[in-house]
Amino acid sequence: MKKIFITLTALLITSMSMYSQDLAEVKLNAPNKSRGSVVTKALSDRQSVREYDTKDISLQDLSDLLWAANGVNREDGKRTAPSAMNRQEIDVYVVNKDGTYLYDAAGHVLKPVSKGDYRKSVAAQQDFAAAAPLCLVIVANLEKLGDATKEGTRITAALDAGIVSQNINIFCAGVGLATVPRGSMNQEELKKALKLSDTQQLMLNNPVGYPKK
Repeated sequence: MKKIFITLTALLITSMSMYSQDLAEVKLNAPNKSRGSVVTKALSDRQSVREYDTKDISLQDLSDLLWAANGVNREDGKRTAPSAMNRQEIDVYVVNKDGTYLYDAAGHVLKPVSKGDYRKSVAAQQDFAAAAPLCLVIVANLEKLGDATKEGTRITAALDAGIVSQNINIFCAGVGLATVPRGSMNQEELKKALKLSDTQQLMLNNPVGYPKK
């Protein structure tokens, strides 16, 4: 009986591993750094939008969006969003109908995490967020800032996460995408879907889509 249990457990782990590997790494386009309106116009146009067209975000728009959010903008590896002591503790995840991905800023690629549609986990009780083609989820790795249990660490991470979210909001306003910053989400479900460690904290999320016509 024990041998049967061990065999079944091994088969389950193998099948789960193969299931998540069905998602392929997404090589993003080089970011177009000359697009969009001037900053003051983007700030003027910035607004929270809760209705989205159902069509998928183009690869170029997604590439530029992720770069604007927290991409590498200098040869020394520093980012479009500042972080305390340059610890770069903020990660951006993409959640769409196919699965969840981690944005690797250094390689400018999306690395697959888990297969399946977890947009409802991001939306929680607000169904409009699940209707967006994708959601960007902002996660802070508190361990990179020091003691993850200290209040100061969490406050610092919250400030850095807010900057990344603002980058997302301003970029969307500048290029005609629709978004809204949110704090609510199903923490338990998303932690599993994103395969987060105990020191990785879900901070904010931004549903993103084209404006509904």
